Amino acid sequence: MFKYIDHVAVHCSDLARSAKFYEEVMGFEPWVGHDDRIQYFKCGDTLLELTMKKPAQEISGLHFCVQADDIDQAVATLKDRGVECVVETRPSTGRVPGEENLRRAVFKGPDGELIEVRG
Repeated sequence: MFKYIDHVAVHCSDLARSAKFYEEVMGFEPWVGHDDRIQYFKCGDTLLELTMKKPAQEISGLHFCVQADDIDQAVATLKDRGVECVVETRPSTGRVPGEENLRRAVFKGPDGELIEVRG
């Protein structure tokens, strides 16, 4: 159902400070960003997403994202298994060319952790 973990996200209080830390101290490679609220870094084949939370943002704090083979099937399977969906499937902002048609949904894990599903 899932191919890999696409990214792990960390909510920050100061995006510039956190970006500097992950680049200069941790040695992660800056990748792409969305204005002043999201910055991605590469660490090997893994992505780290630093986010700034806006008051109405549904994904806050720590979450991880899995890439689905077929998002509609994955969402249906998780719902059939009783996993709570907190954000229904909707378009996802592409990070790079080729991601324009991706969609995402967000589910809640057993301890309240958020699991983003992209496909």
